[in-house]
Amino acid sequence: MVQRSLRRPKAAPAPVYQAETSGVTVRVTPGYMPEQSNKAKGRFVWSYTVEIENHSARAFQLISRCWIITDALNRTEVVRGPGVVGEQPSLKPGEAYRYASACPLSTPSGMMGGSYQMLSGEGELFDVTIPTFSLDQPQAARALN
Repeated sequence: MVQRSLRRPKAAPAPVYQAETSGVTVRVTPGYMPEQSNKAKGRFVWSYTVEIENHSARAFQLISRCWIITDALNRTEVVRGPGVVGEQPSLKPGEAYRYASACPLSTPSGMMGGSYQMLSGEGELFDVTIPTFSLDQPQAARALN
């Protein structure tokens, strides 16, 4: 008699993408949202959680964002705007800020990346890199976009 396990295999942990600029670490964890997506209508949606950690010796405020979003057909959209999710958080040395958002695409895969513009307590503007991360459905073969 052959016994078969009814347990489903564990899902692979979500990939985490990270970049550091001037003592500021930006970490992004994307995730596919099947409940928001509709393949028949060409709508594929991903969530992403961003964590910004201030490992520098200076305080700063996140002033604006610039996202570069590229779909599987290499169509690129640049999204600029003040702050993130309606906020312009300030971080003192040692503090972190986390937020979540989402991105719809018309193709089943793509990638995102960009930068945040920060304003230091001394009035200096500087850019911090948002790591480029892949937007792939969990069941899709992983490919570098």
